[in-house]
Amino acid sequence: MKNVGFLNSKGISVLFLIIAMLLMVTIGYVFSYLIPTKQKSVSFVISSSQAFFIAQSGVEYAVRYASVQGWTTPASLLGLNGPGVNQRNLGRGGFTLSYDNTTDKLTSIGVVPNASERRIFVSTFTSFVSKPLILVNPAPCWVNPRTVVRFYIQNMGSAAITLTAFSASWSQPPTRSLTSISMDGVQKFSGTYSSGSGLLNFTPPGNSEVINPNQTIMVNVVWNGNISPNSITIISFYTSAGEEFIFNLDPTGLGLPGC
Repeated sequence: MKNVGFLNSKGISVLFLIIAMLLMVTIGYVFSYLIPTKQKSVSFVISSSQAFFIAQSGVEYAVRYASVQGWTTPASLLGLNGPGVNQRNLGRGGFTLSYDNTTDKLTSIGVVPNASERRIFVSTFTSFVSKPLILVNPAPCWVNPRTVVRFYIQNMGSAAITLTAFSASWSQPPTRSLTSISMDGVQKFSGTYSSGSGLLNFTPPGNSEVINPNQTIMVNVVWNGNISPNSITIISFYTSAGEEFIFNLDPTGLGLPGC
């Protein structure tokens, strides 16, 4: 006579074994599906962060570029849309700038190709590039044949600004030295300064220049000889606190007129 209980127990064991194996196969399949999905998700987050930081770099670039060019009004800031200005490669991707002068809004689009795109919008963009000390008319011009440049700056702020130092750079050759700076006819620097030499304090007796609100002053910069007719000349003035005011005297590089 067969042992029915033994056979039933053996059959149940085999059944549980089959169920356990199916369960393990199912769990393995689920993990094999989830792991690549998780990897793709992590990759997307990294690319998205990279695109965001690229877009943020685009905003910083726009502020710096516009400041150097002296673009402080909605009309002049349209220059940010120009070819060669509005796009830059950066790291694995790049950014594209778009400025709307009717809304005064800057859009910076950061892109990691085939991966992610992020956008940053900056409203009232002029507030980020406008500075209290600006170039005003009459426009920069040569007093003598390319040895003395004259320009006018105005304090558009509500507080007095005290300048104590300068830096300058200009296109070379020919190699020239800046020898004098005067403001409203009073000498503020006398010596020898080479292009790109960094910040230098004004020299006695004109150690500083105070520009009151709404005041306009005339600046004369003198070199020891004629400089390049199409020289890109950038003059910066500094306060004792290190605040910098940058003036690009000929951003187009087409040459300054005579005064």
